[in-house]
Amino acid sequence: MAMCDTPQLAADYWRSHVVNHVAFNPDVECFVVLMLNTRRRIKGHVLISTGTLDTILVHPREVFRTAIVAASSAIVIMHNHPSGESSPSEADIKVTRDLIRAGQLLKIDVLDHVIMGAERHTSLRELGYFYS
Repeated sequence: MAMCDTPQLAADYWRSHVVNHVAFNPDVECFVVLMLNTRRRIKGHVLISTGTLDTILVHPREVFRTAIVAASSAIVIMHNHPSGESSPSEADIKVTRDLIRAGQLLKIDVLDHVIMGAERHTSLRELGYFYS
């Protein structure tokens, strides 16, 4: 199982696994959850939702359903920006905070939200949007 304890490792996993998913479409936003064990190793990933060119619908129920079934201790949430720009939108920040709160209730850590652009990725944790 691949280690996933940095945004770079999550981005590497995306580039080698998620883009090969049969339902992945780089022309629209795709929201993925990486499910991790207690050692921060990836147990698997699930494509939660595909959206439009610049928006996506994400609900905590769908995000945490597979993490609960897989007995994950933590998750990393990720999505792409078809524009190629990896800077977070206000909606990205809001959904991240909502999912962090939901994870706290379920005792499943949301370790990061990584946004994938064309050339680079952005970690919302590194930008300071995560809190204790």
